Order: sequence, then C-alpha cells, then structure tokens
Amino acid sequence: MDGAGVSTESGIPDFRSKDGLYNQQYKYPPEEILSHTFFINNTDEFYKFYKAKMNSLSYKPNVTHIKLAELENNGKLKAIITQNIDGLHQKAGSRNVYELHGSVLRNYCMKCKKFYDAEYVFNSKNIPKCSCGGTIKPDVVLYEEGLDSEIISKSINAIQNADLLIVAGTSLTVYPASGLINYFKGKNLVLINKDKTPYDNKANLVINDSLGKVFSQI
Repeated sequence: MDGAGVSTESGIPDFRSKDGLYNQQYKYPPEEILSHTFFINNTDEFYKFYKAKMNSLSYKPNVTHIKLAELENNGKLKAIITQNIDGLHQKAGSRNVYELHGSVLRNYCMKCKKFYDAEYVFNSKNIPKCSCGGTIKPDVVLYEEGLDSEIISKSINAIQNADLLIVAGTSLTVYPASGLINYFKGKNLVLINKDKTPYDNKANLVINDSLGKVFSQI
C-alpha cells in the first residue's frame, strides 16, 4: 500500500509536505478547488488548476515503481493498493493495481458516460467537452466524494489475505485509506517513509529513508 512518497521521486509533487500543493498559493485553496462542489460550480477554474498541476503524462516510473512491478511479475507481490492517481504503477508494468483515489488516465462524460483518455483532457482548451456536449470529468475522487466500494472491497480482501504488508511513502493520516492497515492480520508489517507515522509502533520493521534508496537494494 503506498502514497504520494512513491511518486515524488519521479518529480511529481505531493500534497502535504512543505513544498506540496497544499502549501502553495493559488487564487483558491487547493483543497477547495479539488472538491466536488467546486468542480460543479466553478468548472473552468477547476480545470485551470487540474491541467497545470495534475498532469502526470510526462513523468516516468522510478526505481520503486519498477521494483514493485518486478516483484509482481515474479509472483512475490499479489497487489498494489495506491492513493496515487498518476498511473505510474501501470506504466512500470504492474497489473493488479487498486487505485483508491482514481486515475487521471480515465475520464468520462457526465452526460453519456463516454470514455476519454488523459491526452484528450489535458490537451483540450478550457473545459473538455464530450461529442454529445456534456462536460468530461476526471475519474479521480474529489473531496466530498466517496471511494469506489468495489476498489475498497478488493483492497481489504488483499490486505486480509497478505502474509506481508509493505506500506510505503504515506504518512497514514488520510482517512479512509489509512484505516485499511487495520485489516492486516498477517505476520509482518513493514513501514517505509521518510517521516514517522501513527502506526510505527504496530510495525515489525520501520525504515525512515527514501523509497528509492530502499527499493534499489532489492
């Protein structure tokens, strides 16, 4: 299970660090922009921010993404549960990825549900529109929106059936994603994060170091 710390080493900014998106100055607070209400009522401003700050198409997987894909291909990793929406796990070759907060790679018309890829949305002018005239919405979970129940169910099942759970690059402070760790009943819990987390005392192994450094040694 991982968070933004996995992708920061690819150059993608996180949200809550001192240099993260939430600590930068915009016309509106990022937490407000990334809400369902703001998307509906101020779609144009939403897309100005979204296209400028959430476009991950030019970024490449780093050593952590690559090593996790190798572990899956070797039959040693059953699933990746991620809070990230950048699609870098799939770009690295991982197949069984549960995206708790959705993905910028998927976009749907709110009127007819037609699918559009990320290139169409990020290269569009102003608000991306469907051929039917409807507004296209990224398949990402905004504030005020619930997580996909099927993804949650699959994630819980994967955690409950795991012997080893690695939690990497997340502060474990964002609910409900952070609560998933409580479903783990296996033997070994490993936490890898630069900073301390509220679950450190429950782990068998805690590594406070960069993910790239750790996974490059696997």
